[in-house]
Amino acid sequence: MKTAEINRDQLPEALSPRHIQEILGIGKKQTYEMMENPPFHVVKVGRLYKISKKAFFRWFDGE
Repeated sequence: MKTAEINRDQLPEALSPRHIQEILGIGKKQTYEMMENPPFHVVKVGRLYKISKKAFFRWFDGE
């Protein structure tokens, strides 16, 4: 998935770090560093990170 091809409506309500990586065009290391001190709401379940699509795009859109 390339940034230009991303359709917000087709993304799941709970995004994964991989989604964030692809949307922002950043590497895996940068993505996980961001998850440690995120500018948007992140839930950690065991070793998995889940990000609210709504919260992420509010941040992404500067709201």
